[in-house]
Amino acid sequence: MSQATDAYGKLDASKGVIMANAKQAAVKKLNMAERAQQQMDVHFPNCPPALLWRRKTNDGYTTVPRTLPIAMQAIDLQSKGTPAGHTLFCLWARSPDHPFITIENPATFAAEAGFFGERAVDTWRKRMKRLRELSFIASKPGPSGEFHYVLLMNPNTAVEWMRSKGQVQDVVYSRFLDRLNDVGGGNDIKAYWTYWQQVQSANAANATKPKEGESNEPAAQAPVV
Repeated sequence: MSQATDAYGKLDASKGVIMANAKQAAVKKLNMAERAQQQMDVHFPNCPPALLWRRKTNDGYTTVPRTLPIAMQAIDLQSKGTPAGHTLFCLWARSPDHPFITIENPATFAAEAGFFGERAVDTWRKRMKRLRELSFIASKPGPSGEFHYVLLMNPNTAVEWMRSKGQVQDVVYSRFLDRLNDVGGGNDIKAYWTYWQQVQSANAANATKPKEGESNEPAAQAPVV
């Protein structure tokens, strides 16, 4: 059995494991596509290829998390009267297969999100503010306004943050976890909590450091009378 070596010729068993796992994942995806094709041949055998959209042959695509529909529902349930789930989807549809977006024309994004009229952009901005409040995006101002630069946050960790604040109902969160595990995204949640534990540890360490001009010596106790 061949084993992977690094650039210096040293044996690295972990690389062999990673390569094997990658090959297994590729085979699994291929088998899923083949099974889908088999079912399509049975149920839709005469569908013209020109009427179908396939990522490998058609242009104009990006990558989105498979849990996005459930995340959108969680958003809408926490945005009564101003549902912002579709606004988030439009951001993902505009992303260049990268979480960073530059919004040079807010009116275009507002129209794609379904807002028209004189107050379309204002309505869109309200939805964007709600997405930011719920941790689905981060933003910085620029030439086009408050949301010129937008960073798409991981919707899986955003849903987990909402859940920690009591903002996701049990039925929605249960379906979210089921779907997340189905697509192999459970590590997103583990990484999220690991990150916050590190943040809390760092904050606790900084809180114990003396401010400039202060001493590390403990404060003297008042004499007991």
